[in-house]
Amino acid sequence: MRELDRDILRLAVPALGALITEPLFLLTDTALVGHLGVDPLAAVGVAGAVLQTVIGLLIFLAYATTPAVARRLGAGDRPGAIKAGIDGMWLALAVGIVLALVGWPLAHPVVGLFGTTPAVEALAAQYLGLSLLGIPAMLLVIAATGLLRGLQDTRTPLVVAVAGFAVNAGLNALLIYGAGWGLAGSAVGTVLAQWGMAAVYVVIAVRAARRDAVSLRPGVEGVSGAAISGGWLLLRTASLRAAILGTVAVAATLGVVELGAFQIAFTVFTTLALALDALAIAGQALIGHGLGASDVERVRAITRRLIAHGLVTGVVLGVLLAAVAPFAGPVFTSDAAVQAALTVSLWILALSIPLGAYVFVLDGVLIGAGDARYLALAGVINLVVYGPMLAAVALIHPTGDAGLVWLWIAFGFGYLGIRALTLGLRARSDRWIVAGSTR
Repeated sequence: MRELDRDILRLAVPALGALITEPLFLLTDTALVGHLGVDPLAAVGVAGAVLQTVIGLLIFLAYATTPAVARRLGAGDRPGAIKAGIDGMWLALAVGIVLALVGWPLAHPVVGLFGTTPAVEALAAQYLGLSLLGIPAMLLVIAATGLLRGLQDTRTPLVVAVAGFAVNAGLNALLIYGAGWGLAGSAVGTVLAQWGMAAVYVVIAVRAARRDAVSLRPGVEGVSGAAISGGWLLLRTASLRAAILGTVAVAATLGVVELGAFQIAFTVFTTLALALDALAIAGQALIGHGLGASDVERVRAITRRLIAHGLVTGVVLGVLLAAVAPFAGPVFTSDAAVQAALTVSLWILALSIPLGAYVFVLDGVLIGAGDARYLALAGVINLVVYGPMLAAVALIHPTGDAGLVWLWIAFGFGYLGIRALTLGLRARSDRWIVAGSTR
């Protein structure tokens, strides 16, 4: 048991560091651009929302690569593991190039959908258009991270992420203010940092391939296999995004104060989820490796320990959040009404964190097992069940704090609850356990 705990923490702790570093890219851009004026800041907000959505949907490039690599490594086929990762990187590069080419002429129409002012729209389109040049690099980074996670290495992605963040901050400051490029300098600086990170990962992958005599050419079977698995995971992620967007839409109908409090609380939820995602990432790597080695007993033991770690972490985070909830408001806003509404939201959120921990951990376990098809179909079912809950809140339209309470109950216990049910039932069965170098 101690050995399992060491393996989990060895992977989870560096993964947490890398997860925390990633959002700092956008935060750095926001902080530096904020001093240029309100319009550039709003433009980064609009363009950033588009970019985050795209990257969030395409995270499957890591989630599909990690278990494929881990399985082959567990089966003792390290060259095959590296080949699977390289094929995943080729898929990522192809997807990135297509997105950049298709997205370039659509940049202005897309930001126009946000209904902002002409000045902000023009700046956002410029920022988004330049940022699209970095999409292939960012997707390469995501896929390469999946390769290293599958090889049981989460420390290298942490080092690359920290270095990338530092370079990004330095380049942005230099180009925005030193070169006087303004908002364009922020986009260019980030793109250069992204390609720098991608170059590092390419070097790592090439060295690994040469060391194990692995071909660097894309394999049709490997790329198509990653695409099929990734397609199911894309559907899973799309269902999650749809649920979140639906929740935000209902929050917007409750009133400005309620929407503000909800947005802050949801940001807190997203931040806390990073700690739980780190456990999920450890699960992806360890479960895939165990199944590749055909060590079913170890896989079950890892699952039990991950659930235990997740629940303990969830309870601790929930207790801490409940304790600080009455004092959190002034940190985020000076509006007294929003502060009061935020306190209530955070208390409900705190109660749901352990349930969320159970969900995130099992999600990682099943991703690690390559059970992508079930996750996709379950995601659709979850969304279908959650839809009426959201509709009920919108139709009843409770006012004041009651609206936020019912909305958070719908999301924190309704949506997370149905996800816990569909994931838990699957985990209790044997259908997800398919041993061998491939699923």
